[in-house]
Amino acid sequence: MLGLTVFAQPNLVNMVEPDSIALVEDRFQELFYESLKQKGIENYDRAINSLEQALQLKPDQATLYHEIGKNYFFQKKYFEAENYIKQALEKDDRNKYFYLSLYDVYYQTKDYQKSIEVVKKLIAFNDKRKLEFQDDLVSLYVYTEQFDKALTLIEELEKSTSYDPVREMYKLQILKNKGENSEISDLENQIKENPKNEQAYIALIYQYSEKNQEEKAFEVAKQLAKNIPDSDWAYVSLFKFYLEENNIEKAINSMNKVFESDKIDDKIRHRVLNEFLIYVSNNPQYDKELEQAIVYFKDDPNIAVAKEVGKFYFAKQNWKKASDYFEISLKDNQNDLETVLLLLQSYTEVGSFDVVLKRSNNFKDLFPLQPELYYYNGLSQNQMKNYQKAKDALEEGLDYLVDNASLEVNFYIQLSEASAGLGNKKDEQKYRQKAENLMKTIKK
Repeated sequence: MLGLTVFAQPNLVNMVEPDSIALVEDRFQELFYESLKQKGIENYDRAINSLEQALQLKPDQATLYHEIGKNYFFQKKYFEAENYIKQALEKDDRNKYFYLSLYDVYYQTKDYQKSIEVVKKLIAFNDKRKLEFQDDLVSLYVYTEQFDKALTLIEELEKSTSYDPVREMYKLQILKNKGENSEISDLENQIKENPKNEQAYIALIYQYSEKNQEEKAFEVAKQLAKNIPDSDWAYVSLFKFYLEENNIEKAINSMNKVFESDKIDDKIRHRVLNEFLIYVSNNPQYDKELEQAIVYFKDDPNIAVAKEVGKFYFAKQNWKKASDYFEISLKDNQNDLETVLLLLQSYTEVGSFDVVLKRSNNFKDLFPLQPELYYYNGLSQNQMKNYQKAKDALEEGLDYLVDNASLEVNFYIQLSEASAGLGNKKDEQKYRQKAENLMKTIKK
């Protein structure tokens, strides 16, 4: 009998256990979902309270520690947040989301050294955000002044990914610092030990250039191009040196290499183009090469390069060149009113009134309320002795003119000329007087 009782008792326990488990499970779910609800309405203390009760039911549940950590994070209690998230990772060190939350904590507290270790873990997951985390790691290395590690990672990414301007900015910054902080002899030794050390060449070029030893910098650039033929950075320096030597063929070749590169920062590419533009303005026989160079910037989202070249020539009163480049710019963006007006003024300056007439008529369709277009139209009609058409265009344009006294004066001058051409002395005098009165007002 005693033996039977002892033997039967475990079976009795097994019979009631499922109900107990169900009760625990129901209570756990209730507490967990309550915590999510409270977190959603930013009652973080209540959410934590529910999670701690749930933790008593399931003390090994890693998600509970993570959720408590997140609630502390939202309260900006970063020490407590770190503690709980690390406990979650102790129980499950393969959960990517736990690492993401820990990364948030370290980033908010600017603990970049600890962030580095977490980001390495995130990179190891090798998911679709891997490149994002690799770029974060570059930034963290820079913040913590681990420049060699940053540079190594940047160069690895350059081989496997597309151009990134932030990455390139860091690279330039690091290389410049290396150049400033390294002795010339040290850099030369680095190159002797490893002729493929691109960083050392660039840093040495910086060093020589800073000391105005341009010939030596030139030699290093040529050495870089020879030993690392696929180095785009060599051509940035070579372009400058060849241009100064007036070795224009090699300068243009180096320039085109820079423009073709997706590793060179846009600011540097623009600077190279600007230097070539200045050269061509004094050596117009290379204008065709300049036009070809501008093609590389056709899709530049930041600067309308052809337009800027046109403005360069406009300022120098080279009206023919200016109009040529404004026309190129308008092929890519016909809705740029500033370029339109600069173009019409350029044609006016050289007396191409037939072109001014044709182009102003075209542009009036695009900008029907723009008074300047009616002015240029009337001006060109006057020059071609179409006085009635000039008067009609000018009168229509005046209706759209608002708060532009200088332009209004020009309208009256052209209306006076049109009236004279039509033999209307009264209107001629009227518009001339209006122009003179308005000019006196402007001078005051």
